[in-house]
Amino acid sequence: MKILCISDQIDPLVYSSSIKERFSDVDVILCAGDLPLDYLDFIISSLNKPLFFVFGNHHTEELRYYKKLWNSPLIEDIKEFHSCGAIYAGSKVVIEEKFIVAGLGGSMRYNNGNNQFTDFQMFMEAAKLIPRLLWNRLIHGRFLDILLTHAPPKGIHDKNDKCHWGFKTYLWFMKTFKPKFLVHGHIHLYDLSDVRCTKWESTTVINAYGHYVIDFGDLNGN
Repeated sequence: MKILCISDQIDPLVYSSSIKERFSDVDVILCAGDLPLDYLDFIISSLNKPLFFVFGNHHTEELRYYKKLWNSPLIEDIKEFHSCGAIYAGSKVVIEEKFIVAGLGGSMRYNNGNNQFTDFQMFMEAAKLIPRLLWNRLIHGRFLDILLTHAPPKGIHDKNDKCHWGFKTYLWFMKTFKPKFLVHGHIHLYDLSDVRCTKWESTTVINAYGHYVIDFGDLNGN
């Protein structure tokens, strides 16, 4: 299984007339946030593959159609809303055939904007996933395959400014539920020497900035 991971930047290698040739062997797409839904629509239409996504702290205009915000109610009448066909994974566990993804979107709270959380608030979001994760362990033999986030874990790929702090909650989550991968965005990469992949205990943490392809192997861990 090959997974195309994207975040934060409309990548000219993806947003291209040659997308089908370049990514023809991709099975699943993961979006780690801060990308417009029109871009996701283009990718789905071009590749005809399932796409899971979370929102970041930018491009959150459509977030109100997916979850109730602190400053506005959930908008249930979506007649005016053109869905891009992507599968929203924010604070959810979603399964495509046997592929299990849990999603936690948003960033550290730094200016009270939409989809920003304190570390405690993010822990409470993660706690919502526990019943489904335990069910997965019982039925599928594992809690999940990938944790899809926007922000990185604390101390892994994050920055010193509060906006780009990582969440301690993700360290707890990786230690407890042992996903093979944590895929995040939020941290822009400007240099080829910037670290994109880091192994932490049994999880490989990947920065999806622009695009990155994971060769996942099979779903039994081989």
